[in-house]
Amino acid sequence: MSDWRTRLTQRLEPDLRLADPRTQISAYHDMPYAIFHYPPEDEFVVRQETSLLKTRLEQIGKRMTVISLADCLAEALDAEGMGPDILVETEASVGLDATVETVFEILSEYQPLDDLVARHVPEDAEPQRDVVFIVRAGALFPLYRTSALLEQLKGKLHVPAILFYPGLLDGAAGLRFMGVLDAEHNYRPKIY
Repeated sequence: MSDWRTRLTQRLEPDLRLADPRTQISAYHDMPYAIFHYPPEDEFVVRQETSLLKTRLEQIGKRMTVISLADCLAEALDAEGMGPDILVETEASVGLDATVETVFEILSEYQPLDDLVARHVPEDAEPQRDVVFIVRAGALFPLYRTSALLEQLKGKLHVPAILFYPGLLDGAAGLRFMGVLDAEHNYRPKIY
């Protein structure tokens, strides 16, 4: 069994099966979030295993919400009139760096990613019943690093949430997004 499968089924899943998993997945009462990291090349297998985990948790009465960061990105770009064709045209005319900066500005200021994520959580979400999976973080590469997303969700999301993070662990609390970017070492949430 691969390392991430072991962490998924023997560490994360038992914690999420608890009546109230918040204290197991986080040391911060106002940030009941955790990060599950995995090798970016295993994305499609992780998606399958995550779907199976979702089903197992639903079978014990958990209400699961899966939020795709790829969908959130598309929502943000559509809201700002930047569909895929315009994004390609922008990159061709001003270059990749300027396009990345524009998308980052959209997700940071005009259509904040944390607000988009929070909008997808049921209004009646309860910590003892609900679990949120935040998936497809790789869709943001290289446009937006997810290092601050969970911190920005503080006060907006009160139920257990897991960010599925395609990246490599670097030290005890550092993660390298997609395994290529310099490691961010400012993660407060628990890393599985």
